[in-house]
Parts: sequence; structure tokens; C-alpha cells
Amino acid sequence: MSTATNGWNLAEIWERIAAKFPDADALVHGDRRISWRSFDRRADGIAATLLAAGAQHQDKVALYLYNAPEYMEGAFAAFKASLVPVNTNYRYVEDELAYLWDNADAVAVIFHGSFTETVDRVRDRVPKVRVWLWVDDGFGPCPEWAAPYEDAAATTTDRVVGAGDRSGDDILMIYTGGTTGMPKGVMWRQDDLIRATCAAGLPMVLSDPDDVGGPDALVASLGSVGSPGLPACPLMHGTGWFTANIYLSMAGSVVTLPGRRFDVIELLDTIERERVGAMTIVGDAFGKPILNALDAEPGRWDLSSLALITSSGVMWSEGVKKGLLRHHPNMFLIDAFSSSEAIGLGQSLTAAGMDTGTAKFVLGENAIVVTEDGRIVEAGSGEKGRVAVGGTTPLGYYKDPEKSAATFVTIGGKRYSMPGDWATVDADGTINLLGRGSVCINTGGEKVFPEEVEEALKEHEAVEDAVVVGVADEKFGEAIIAVVELRRGDALDEPGLVAHVRGRLAAYKAPKRLLAVPSIERAANGKVDYARWKAYAIEDLDG
Repeated sequence: MSTATNGWNLAEIWERIAAKFPDADALVHGDRRISWRSFDRRADGIAATLLAAGAQHQDKVALYLYNAPEYMEGAFAAFKASLVPVNTNYRYVEDELAYLWDNADAVAVIFHGSFTETVDRVRDRVPKVRVWLWVDDGFGPCPEWAAPYEDAAATTTDRVVGAGDRSGDDILMIYTGGTTGMPKGVMWRQDDLIRATCAAGLPMVLSDPDDVGGPDALVASLGSVGSPGLPACPLMHGTGWFTANIYLSMAGSVVTLPGRRFDVIELLDTIERERVGAMTIVGDAFGKPILNALDAEPGRWDLSSLALITSSGVMWSEGVKKGLLRHHPNMFLIDAFSSSEAIGLGQSLTAAGMDTGTAKFVLGENAIVVTEDGRIVEAGSGEKGRVAVGGTTPLGYYKDPEKSAATFVTIGGKRYSMPGDWATVDADGTINLLGRGSVCINTGGEKVFPEEVEEALKEHEAVEDAVVVGVADEKFGEAIIAVVELRRGDALDEPGLVAHVRGRLAAYKAPKRLLAVPSIERAANGKVDYARWKAYAIEDLDG
């Protein structure tokens, strides 16, 4: 078996776990159970198929999938062959998909059959894609231009290794909506990502593999299989995908829900049935429905196995945390202040008897808060600054040196990732998160760039101009509100405009409400006063 160079590599770790615990569960999805032996073998088959189709060292493989075993199998296959797995938001429509796959230089796409018609409409716009692997999910037959995923997974092959040596330098790439512009591919070296995410459970990864015996010694240190972990949020986002990688690297299993819409009863039933030990959610969008179900039927579910719930990506309020602990006081709740390009900005740990505030975090070990003029904010000073994290950070954004330079900065001779979150630092070192300095909207963990929605609205014949803002929302963190200037004589047709946007963008980007005004009143340079229109929207909705 090969040994990776230049640091830790996920394929090397997972193959050794499969050898040590071959009969243990690796992936669980409803009635489907895939052992570590099968997980390893099936990923070899997919990897061999990708290489046979001409994929070269560090070529990109797009995962256009709902939560399912094939997501982690596809990622494992890419790691084995030294290819780069790339997430794809399954809510995207044709233009967004074409942009992402072209920008990523994808040579292969693994997709669920329910996306077949959408993929077919995009294929001629992404000529670099050489192979389409169709995952049967009961929505019609495999198209003639694609290959069945199961045939590839069943391929008999020896251990698969790509043309280039496996390395800690091999990339995992995750596309994020970011705060400005189109989605950007965040490039993580596997070694850096493993160090940033797995150190709490596997402290050995903070050392150089050559100094501690490499992946053989790492896996030998695992005395037993790990607990099942359940990403309740989509694997297509960093919160779900990165924690799934952690569960597997601890020799545990990844449990996914067959339902494609969040069903709190399915979730709680699965935790009880599978004896889930850790769960990943996205703030109150998940926490509130869970709490409501537990309050409605206290005692229905045995959650005693659940030791940890981790959240990232959107607000998780103190009241919801305390409510969950009333039902299960023996677990820990971690609210991680992180993003796809910045892991370890801060975190909030809550347990029974502890008081923690909403949006209040302990600054990460390698994190600082920096003023606009480059000074480090002193604790208790009251100054505002942007939060930055050093240590293990991404290489940058794929094919975007300008945005990379703006986000990945050098301060005092040390490289930091500074995605744009503003905060103050209290005297005790905790930070109070103030939000993004930009106009980016975070709705249910999804980042939405207002200008994209505005342009979609302005394509409607009834709309002269539009501005889109986010306002506070109990369920989603922020709700998208559009203020529109209609053409003379036209009446506001809210359902029609929402449907118009949904026909051009992912549904979550569509406004929840629309407000009509006589004029957007842009400045002479074409800019709009977002703060003014946000205040207007809040006042109008409150009225």
C-alpha cells in the first residue's frame, strides 16, 4: 500500500481503517448498510472508472448528489486516485451549474438520477466533462450518455492509486457562495484540512506523519470503532461534508437520512435506532424544529447515545440550546464560528448549567480580530474589527488570485484567512459577532448575493429596478426581502415575481416578500443605499 508524501492524506487513513475494521459500518442510509470493506472496495471501483475515462492527477470530480452513501464513496474514490472532489449545490439551476462545473474544470460528474433532465440541458455547456456517472434513485432509466454508478462501483480491481503519488498536497475543493460575486472554489490541502478539523479527536495529526509513524500508527491508535455520526445538514456544504470526514477518520460511520426534505421525526427516529453519538446541524433552522418536536412529545425518543451536537453556518440561539439540554442534559453543544475558508475562528461550548450568549464565542487559538487599519483589537477596548484565523488555512480560491489576495492576508508576517465577519472582543477574550461587513444574506445557512437576485428580478418585464436585503428571521436567520420599482402602470404580483426568480435561480434565493416603491433612487454612480432599504423593509414588515 502506498504512503502519502508531504503530510496526511484521507485515502491513506481510510484504507487502513477499512483494513482494521472491515465489518464495521461505514455508511448507513435508511435500510442500506455499507461496511468499511465494501466502502473501500466500491470506492476503488469508482476510482478505476474515473481513471479509465482519462482523469489525470488532480482533475476535478463534481458531486451533484443529495445526502446518500454515494456522496462519501465518490469523495473517497477521488482521494484514492489523487483527484479533487468538488461539491455541487443541488438547488442550483442550469446557469449556475454550467458556471460552477466550467469554473472548476470538472472532468467527471456523479449525479442522482432525479437530476437527469437538468444535467442533459447543461451537458453541451461543459465540454471538459468526460464521464457522467448516474446514481439510480428511482427516477427513470440511465440516459445513454451516462454510465450507471453501480456498474462502476462493482468493478473488480486491485487497490487503485492515481498516476501521481498520493500526497498531503492533494486538494479537496469546496465551492462557497462567499460574500461577493459568483461561487468560489476554496482549495484545501488535505493535510491542512485534516489538521484543522480532526485534531480534537486525533491529536496525532498535528505532528508530521514521518515523525509519528504515519497513517499506520494513527489508525493503530484507534482502539475501537467510532460512534455513528449524523450530518443532518447537506453534505454539499462544508458544515456537513467536513464533519462527515471527521466521523470517518475516527473509524466511525456516517448516517444519512433518506428523506430529501428535513423531517424532524425521521431525524429523531434515526438517532434512536442507530444510537447516533454525534450530530451536525445548521443553527436554529434545525434546532427549533427539533426542540418543538421534543416539547410536543417529551419522552418519546431515547437520545441517550447522543453526546454531541455541532452547529455552524447560521445563528444558534441560547434559548434553543437550553431547551435541547432540558430534554437531554448529558450532551455537549458546540456552536462553531467557522466558514468554508476559515476553520477555527471561534466556538461556543454549552452544557447543562452553563450560560452562553447568542453569537458570543471564545476566540480560536489562532484567531485575532483586526481593525480596518490593520491593528489587532485589544480585549475590552470596544473597537470593531474583522475576525481572522491563522494556522492551517486554504491555499486560496481556485483561479481567482484577486479575491484570494483580499481574503488570505499576511499580518505580522503570518498568513491569515479573513472572510469578512465583524466582531468586538470583550475583556475576557470572548467575541461578540456583529455580522458580515458586506451585504451578503445568510438564509438557513445558504449565502445569497443580493445583486444576483436583483438581476433576476429586473429581467421581468414589470420590474424597472430592484434591491434585495436580508432581514432578521427566527427560523432562517435572515429572510430575503426584495424592494422593487415597477414599470409605470404595473401592479405588484408577488407570486408571479417569486416564480420568475425561481425559474432562474435556486429556490432558496427567491424573496420571501416583495415591497413596491415609486423609485429605488440610485445615486449618480449607480450605487444603492442598502442600509436605507433594509431599514425600510423592516419598518414596512413590522407595520
